[in-house]
Amino acid sequence: MPLSDREQKLLEQLEQQLNAEDPQFATSMSEAGTRRFSTSRLVSGAVAAVVGLAVLLWGVSQHAIWLGIIGFVLMAAGVYVGTARTKASPSGRPGGRGGARKNTPFMDGLEQRWEKRRNQDT
Repeated sequence: MPLSDREQKLLEQLEQQLNAEDPQFATSMSEAGTRRFSTSRLVSGAVAAVVGLAVLLWGVSQHAIWLGIIGFVLMAAGVYVGTARTKASPSGRPGGRGGARKNTPFMDGLEQRWEKRRNQDT
């Protein structure tokens, strides 16, 4: 359900007030949503966790405690790598190579139509 005009204006006022009163907190809150999961990190973490589990089980079956410990550490590291979020780059891609790209004419047109539609609603 979309917000009414009154609710949108109140939300904008609250946002402006937050930016004025505590800009550091507002910045940290806006950056919190830019973290995302990386597919390659998720896959590599899952593979490392499975290999760690296999080493752990092999170490237990061979009565080699040191091998079980190594397997557990590898498994825990795989879970950590798989669940860690990467910070999105200015271009919207995780890991970001290079800076922000210039908008294409297509995107410029979309932005202009969006702004025109937004201004008609107010």
